[in-house]
Amino acid sequence: MLKQIEGSQAVAEAIALCRPEVICAYPITPQTHIVEKLSELVRLGEIGNCQYVNVESEFAALSVAIGASAAGARAYTATSSQGLLFMTEAVYNAAGLGLPIVMTIGNRAIGAPINIWNDHSDSMALRDAGWIQLHAETNQDAVDLHIQAFRLAEQLNVPVMVCEDGFILTHAYERVDIPTLEQVQAYLPPFEPVQVLDPADPVTIGAMVGPEAFTEVRYLAHHKHLQAVEVIPQLASEFAEIFGRDSGGLIQSYRAEDADTIIVALGSVVGTIKDVVDEMRDDGVSVGAVKIISFRPFPMLALRAALENAKRVIVVEKAFADGLGGIVVGGVRMALRGLTTPIYTIIAGLGGRPITKESLHRAFGQSVADEIDDPHFLDLDWTVIDHELARAKEKRRSGPIAENILRELGLVGGKPV
Repeated sequence: MLKQIEGSQAVAEAIALCRPEVICAYPITPQTHIVEKLSELVRLGEIGNCQYVNVESEFAALSVAIGASAAGARAYTATSSQGLLFMTEAVYNAAGLGLPIVMTIGNRAIGAPINIWNDHSDSMALRDAGWIQLHAETNQDAVDLHIQAFRLAEQLNVPVMVCEDGFILTHAYERVDIPTLEQVQAYLPPFEPVQVLDPADPVTIGAMVGPEAFTEVRYLAHHKHLQAVEVIPQLASEFAEIFGRDSGGLIQSYRAEDADTIIVALGSVVGTIKDVVDEMRDDGVSVGAVKIISFRPFPMLALRAALENAKRVIVVEKAFADGLGGIVVGGVRMALRGLTTPIYTIIAGLGGRPITKESLHRAFGQSVADEIDDPHFLDLDWTVIDHELARAKEKRRSGPIAENILRELGLVGGKPV
């Protein structure tokens, strides 16, 4: 059914249709509206046999989900930013125990300095924790990916994060096709756990493992991700048959088949990139785009097939590694190893900074001309940077960087230290 609806509300309705049996909730902006809506649906009895658990922290939220999943329940939770970091130990535990939990990440920057706006620093920080990571471009993607996530998690016994850009998607109102319960039940079978804590048949889950077996245990977790590379496209194909639209998969291409320059990105920025691609095509520039949906497992072979004929590749990222540069670009370089294709990284949108078509046009044009620095920080104010570096060089007690910059920009009172 088509609805004009806030993204978080749409995701909550989709999760409700998946009939989770335990929902663990702790509020943190910008995912709060999802769990608030789910609490209302549970109170109204619209999710069936579901227990909604209010907890005291994000760590507790995932810990309760781990216990529920280990006891054989379909479990769900959601978080963002510092909340995801607070539950880091439990994130690793859920994957190591092979528990099919689904968790929404309302992507948000990580402090300090504190910032509540969107970038991908949070989910990227946990990219190697053993969870599958699926990234949504639109709210329709977010709805569809959550339904597929439960099926994927329970088929492979591996936890899945569905990442959607905070505020840009979570708080945006747009038209979304909410499926029917009958459609979801036709796609998502009842949960049948492969391991369960049962007093009548006691087992140990999470036992101590020493050097004699740890490598094999870790390899089998890796093997599940290798399986996911095959399973994700299959589940997307089945989804299309039942729901009547293409959604999910490993990657999606846009005007990339004959493109000399291909732009790679994930998340909501892909929509803006598509607009820029169209405008550059109208100007006679041979460009296209590839959207990464499955960041973990990384779609190595699919991405190579999509990029191997390009004359250059541009990777747009909303997070980066200090002292290194891009994060996603590392996987792209691995996918294209053995080729001499120039690959450029554009770091954009950090802390919610707008990514405008004008700025992308300029950066893509420089890249097409092979005249861009790498990595390139989109719209970086070098005047502010130079002033702060000079200040730090001149004075030992040069003061806190963030506050100095805010004063430099006139956003708070006083003068820089």
